[in-house]
Amino acid sequence: MRLPEPSSVRVLLLDAGGVLVKPSFARVAEALASCGVAVEAGRLAAAEPRAKRELDRDPAGASGSDASRGWLYFNLVLAHAGVARSAATDEALEEVKRGHDRHNLWEDVPDGVVASLARFRARGLRLAVVSNANGTVRALFDRLELAVFFDAILDSAVEGVEKPDPGLFRLALARLGATPGEAVHVGDLYGVDVLGARAAGVRPVLLDEAGLYEDADCPRVRSLVDLADHLDPRAALPVSAKLHPAR
Repeated sequence: MRLPEPSSVRVLLLDAGGVLVKPSFARVAEALASCGVAVEAGRLAAAEPRAKRELDRDPAGASGSDASRGWLYFNLVLAHAGVARSAATDEALEEVKRGHDRHNLWEDVPDGVVASLARFRARGLRLAVVSNANGTVRALFDRLELAVFFDAILDSAVEGVEKPDPGLFRLALARLGATPGEAVHVGDLYGVDVLGARAAGVRPVLLDEAGLYEDADCPRVRSLVDLADHLDPRAALPVSAKLHPAR
């Protein structure tokens, strides 16, 4: 399916985890090692797209709470990395969760994200984060110097509503003073992001970095850079995290 016509897009709603930030698999590997399970961070990262695809096929993954989905997600990452679940992996993931609750684990910013956000701002788009999270997204984005790009940051734990409930998307639109027809939402889970956005009347784009959703009935991109190239085909601008702040 074709991406939205650039002239029709005034607002971008962006998922946080999997789109703007990724888990620090180095921290996950350290927790596993402390419990006697040896696995390289790179192996976990390579397994993650297949784990997410399986999560999206599991009805419990789409319909459960974000907290239950997160536990299933990490066990699927381990399984696709060839690590069998055990008491040791459960102990390690409990430690990962405790660390995430204190200091958000999703702290790795993929290549091209900052440049793409700057290009979106330069084009005049209004941006909002729409994330199922644990109440720490604002602090995380301040720490990573990403908050300056956004007009609004919505964290489900703060707002009291989770995707795929369309209510979280409607809150974002209200804060931006936008209509659903002006907006596009970019997320990495079909059952959470695509279906949730559609329920709110917002056009979805699925970020499918590994090309695992060939049968999806929605537009797909491999990265935010692909979307930036589509919406604004000019050469990427020299950027830093301080350029083009939200106003």
